Amino acid sequence: MAASVFVASAIYLVKKRILFSSVLVFAALFIAGALSIQLRRSAASQRSLFVSDGEVLVTAHVISEGDIQSEGGGSFRQRIDIETEKIESDAETKVIAEGIRLSIYETDRGNSRDTQNRMRSLSYGQRIRFPATLVAPRNYRNPGAFDYAGYLHDNGIEATASAKYASVEILPGFAGSRAERWRSRVHRSVIETIHALWPERVAGLMDAIVIGEETFIERPTRVDFQRSGTYHVLVVSGMNVSILAMVTLWGLRRLSLGEIAASCCAIVLILAYAILTKEGPPVWRAALMFAVYLCTRLLYRDRAMLNALGLAALILLITDPRVLFGASFQMTFLCVALVAGVGVPVLERTIQPYSHGLRNLDALGYDRALPPKIAQFRLDVRLLLSRSGMIWPGRFPRIAVLTGFRITFGFLELTVMSAILQLGLALPMAYYFHRATSVAMPANLFVIPFLQLLMPAAVLAICLGYVSLTLAKVPALIAGFALQGIAGTVKWLGGMRLADIRVPTPSLGAILFCGVAILLCAILVRKKIPLAVSGVSLLAASALWIWIIPPHLDIRSNVLEMTAIDVGQGDSILLITPQGRKLLVDAGGLPFWTHSQLDIGEDVVSPYLWFRGISRIDAVALTHAHADHMGGMFAVMANFRPRELWLPEGIPDNEIEKLLAEAHEFGVTVKYCKAGDIFSYGGTTIRVLSPVPQFAVRTPGSDAHRNDESLVMKVGYGKTSVLLEADAEKPTEKFVSGEDPAADVLKVAHHGSVTSSAEDLLAAVRPHFAVISVGARNVYHHPRPEVLRRLQQAHVITYRTDTDGATSFFLDGTTVTSQVATIR
Repeated sequence: MAASVFVASAIYLVKKRILFSSVLVFAALFIAGALSIQLRRSAASQRSLFVSDGEVLVTAHVISEGDIQSEGGGSFRQRIDIETEKIESDAETKVIAEGIRLSIYETDRGNSRDTQNRMRSLSYGQRIRFPATLVAPRNYRNPGAFDYAGYLHDNGIEATASAKYASVEILPGFAGSRAERWRSRVHRSVIETIHALWPERVAGLMDAIVIGEETFIERPTRVDFQRSGTYHVLVVSGMNVSILAMVTLWGLRRLSLGEIAASCCAIVLILAYAILTKEGPPVWRAALMFAVYLCTRLLYRDRAMLNALGLAALILLITDPRVLFGASFQMTFLCVALVAGVGVPVLERTIQPYSHGLRNLDALGYDRALPPKIAQFRLDVRLLLSRSGMIWPGRFPRIAVLTGFRITFGFLELTVMSAILQLGLALPMAYYFHRATSVAMPANLFVIPFLQLLMPAAVLAICLGYVSLTLAKVPALIAGFALQGIAGTVKWLGGMRLADIRVPTPSLGAILFCGVAILLCAILVRKKIPLAVSGVSLLAASALWIWIIPPHLDIRSNVLEMTAIDVGQGDSILLITPQGRKLLVDAGGLPFWTHSQLDIGEDVVSPYLWFRGISRIDAVALTHAHADHMGGMFAVMANFRPRELWLPEGIPDNEIEKLLAEAHEFGVTVKYCKAGDIFSYGGTTIRVLSPVPQFAVRTPGSDAHRNDESLVMKVGYGKTSVLLEADAEKPTEKFVSGEDPAADVLKVAHHGSVTSSAEDLLAAVRPHFAVISVGARNVYHHPRPEVLRRLQQAHVITYRTDTDGATSFFLDGTTVTSQVATIR
């Protein structure tokens, strides 16, 4: 109704108040978009799958293909997206169309090659049937955590499942879109051609850059591109499309096609490429802008980059309003807005007049139409050419001098544009990726020319590869050379310590200031020189605020805070002392057998700390060398540069060799703790109750007593205290029970396993509160009912990170209050 009223009002005012009419039209579009988002969410919430209700029999068809990947040890995995047709349980059968992300496994310890050959890739439209337990996607329940469930929902996925390949039955028939089937076949064919032209190591990068297939990209490679500020190169972005579009148009014109025919062919080819990559807003933004640009040229309209950008955004938002909230949509349109709204005006007032002044250099009459400075520049260049011709006769001096000027001006233009982009993108880079891309400008100066060489050479090689692999060798070598240049630059600059500057989540004030600064800069940069300089200075100031000025810390003063961070099946405890010192005890992690590229330290613990405004921590403590406690420690140390690393005495060095090496690299002081140590820290008193001497020494590599070598600490403030048990088991608990372990808050040992939390310990501790750090639906069935029963019988108020998320306790010296994090 509101949209209708706004449109009617706009029609009434269109001849009288055009500005008001335009505002009303866009308001109507905004309201219609909000309604569209609400309707989609409402429709999704009314659907019901058999989620977590035990095993069901699923009949479905493939809607998104996946490549077979080696998991090591003879194991292979294939991840696909499917759309259900029918779901059968013991109680009922549902005919429902819903998206599921399915992981298919195959394991053979004997011959891995035979296993891979036996496991076949499932293609789009294939119908399958398999038994599985459907699991609803779950986010880590910490403020600042990535909305993984929302991400899957936006991609049409409502549940996840896994199945053995042997249990998957291939059914006859085809389901789905014929057009999408064709697209999938062409996409797979292109990938096969890429892997035939280049070695595997190179082909994985080529897949990502040319066709948008990221299956074979490992996490370290992604991190290098992110750290160097060149991640836009690794995925098919608007820049890739723009390069390909201009080369395509240039090539079609060289084939003597007319302006209309060349433009139409170029538009069709670029739109086909956008469909083939299926990469979302960045690709479609570039493709639509290119189409608008060519269409307006045919209508004899001057190009207006901001108008083309606005039209492309409008088309995408009308198609799916939800893209407005995506980082890729926001960053790609902000990037082009900075180029068109700030970069181009700056270049037009500085470098471009001199660059254009090199055109028609022999036309003396042209000088009169130019500003005096440019006419003088052309005169100086002619004198330089005349003098160089006297020294070295022939055409070579003229070609060399003019080429040198053009390269210099091109380099300066790229430098200015890269600097503006780095300043303007400081906010989204900090908000979404917590990075200050300190080496982005030099990295892009090297990478972009290589990308301009790679894209046309790689596409030409792929096209020729369908005719003859021999003919494709020359362009393949050129593309391979360009890729090596990109990879080498990224590895060199991304590996610098200067590139690894992490920043916390910007404050609301910083976000508003950056937004206003970008808008004012775009307005002022076209005004008089003092105002233009002020606009660019304001943009630079906004970036410096993001990079240098830390946001307000979200901590309480004069209290001891203990927060159990939700890291799944693992431990990570944040302690903030009354004097503001920050100690992180463990950093979570995943066991090796999960074969996951998720880094708990980087993807879970760090975002929570950044959300709290924390950019540095004073110390980290590793309780013992299990993956679910130590795995995330490497990322935490790199991101927050602690001053100290606390370790339990007796822990074998070979098990923490990499951690000790990283500590040495960052200048972190290593401190070993043992039972009986007592020291003050940030206004608190810390008593070390374990490792107990008889468990502090064991054979390296042995699992015997590994949990009992845990670093157990009692942290006290005034008359209140917390007991951190790590994974201590009953033998250690028996010793601890005699060491005055009484505490108000108990971090339950070993995720609520029956091996810990004995009655004698609970009787000695007498806690008012307890928290269990445990993963949802974990394979160990933690916490065990027996442990929960013991805690209940002891009248302990118990929290769990799998159901309550990040849980905080605040000790003021006399009382304790608890708080469960609010997840927006």
